Amino acid sequence: MKAAESIRLSSFELKVGDIANVELEKLHGLSISVGWPHRAEDWQMLLEIGEGIAAQDEIGRVVATAMWFPLGANFATVGMVITSPRLQAHGAGRWIMNNVLARVGSRSLGLNATRAARRLYLSLGFAPARLVYQCQGDAVMPASALLPAGATLRNIEHSDLARLVALDRSAYGTDRSALMARLLDVSKGVALLREGRIQAFALCRPFGRGHVVGPVVAATDDDAIAVTGPHVAEHVGQFLRLDTRQETGPFPEFVARSGLPVYDTVTSMWLGRPWAVASEQDTGMLPVTYALASQAFG
Repeated sequence: MKAAESIRLSSFELKVGDIANVELEKLHGLSISVGWPHRAEDWQMLLEIGEGIAAQDEIGRVVATAMWFPLGANFATVGMVITSPRLQAHGAGRWIMNNVLARVGSRSLGLNATRAARRLYLSLGFAPARLVYQCQGDAVMPASALLPAGATLRNIEHSDLARLVALDRSAYGTDRSALMARLLDVSKGVALLREGRIQAFALCRPFGRGHVVGPVVAATDDDAIAVTGPHVAEHVGQFLRLDTRQETGPFPEFVARSGLPVYDTVTSMWLGRPWAVASEQDTGMLPVTYALASQAFG
């Protein structure tokens, strides 16, 4: 697939290039202009992990971006698809996405679409899978919950990486070793163990206006609550965010009681091979992703 690398939209002449060649301050300024919470530090981590493109006008202003995050040879997530407000009605989103599709090759893709962008992705062939509930607010101390039978909690260490990757792979459907290693560098983690073996975990890291909890991987709501609760307790009175596909049940109820009501929703979508979230297994059988690492990573 070939996509035009330059285009005239309205009175703007735009050219697309590698996002790695664009100043961090310009990328941060674009996300601020559309109300996204990403800090410069959040952008820096995205640039370290993924690939992307940025469109600039004749005087070097960044007016559109898109990134993708390869997970193995056959799958990638797409994120940070942003277009300047003054160009959103002139086809900039379609043009930048056509350039993404031209660059990712034969990989299947997953993304989380805002309501405003959902129609565009549908027109490009993406299929909807499940809603993601963006929960956020000032954390409050959750009601104490009994630790699940036979379980203990401890802080995660770097030596736990292989086990975390294995659990995440079972839940997510794709190996995310490099991403998990990078997340562990910037996160605090809580693990739930039975008979000395990690069976659930939750990471929490600085992001946006405060901190974000994710990923959370567990086989049951009780286990997911057990590993998420310590992060909530540590950030009482502070801004906390958690993105989940769990609509009903004890886990989303716990999240709401922790001061994190649903703020917005996005739709997980896929192109090519169905994303694992399209037919996520029932809880209580295999690990499930109770909270996303981020909307860009899934």
